[in-house]
Amino acid sequence: MKKKIHPKLYKAIYKCACGFEIETLSTRAEEVHVEICSNCHPFYTGKQRFVDTAGRIDRFKKKYNLE
Repeated sequence: MKKKIHPKLYKAIYKCACGFEIETLSTRAEEVHVEICSNCHPFYTGKQRFVDTAGRIDRFKKKYNLE
């Protein structure tokens, strides 16, 4: 590998809204906040959250005058 072309790696902490934290390597030495992770994402957990899709559709139609 060529020398002096690779970025320097730092330890970064990723914190999820559910409380899960993980320490990993990153090119930025900082704390990163995320809203969803593999511990709380419905695809990985098998749990499903119900979202008020009717309200979202109504707002979309109202916004673009589709009614």
